[in-house]
Amino acid sequence: MTSTLTEAQRGQVATWLAEGLKLSEIQKRLETEFGLRLTYMEVKFLIGDLQLMPKDQEPTKPSDAVLGAGQSVPQSSPPVAAPPPPASPAPSPGAVAVSVDQITRPGAMVSGKVTFGDGQKGVWYVDQLGRLGLAPEQKGYRPSAADMREFQIALDRELARLGM
Repeated sequence: MTSTLTEAQRGQVATWLAEGLKLSEIQKRLETEFGLRLTYMEVKFLIGDLQLMPKDQEPTKPSDAVLGAGQSVPQSSPPVAAPPPPASPAPSPGAVAVSVDQITRPGAMVSGKVTFGDGQKGVWYVDQLGRLGLAPEQKGYRPSAADMREFQIALDRELARLGM
């Protein structure tokens, strides 16, 4: 990824990050100024490749992730081991709880489980294209908009805590 950027472009990305731009804003600027169309996840990887750290910000709004409700993860490739997640504090009742799988589901870059505020459970994953998918345990279940916002914020926080 970093090999497609010139030294000047890498410096510009570092400047944008130092200015406090969010990853989604950097994603838009990469496309408008350099003609590079990257997914949000690819921008996260780019920042990691450049060994840069975003400024501490308030919890971000939900990303423009694609929700594939009811989709299942393909079972064709062998599982990929992920680093074991540190112990998470127990969620308060009514809160959305997110965990990351120790062994990633086949066909996904990262995966895990979610329990929504109403007690319904599901499986989430991010595929190789950086798209978020959610498969609830109960067929036809759709979490509330508030639970989805909380889920995306909790997921972003959990992935950042694990360095992803």
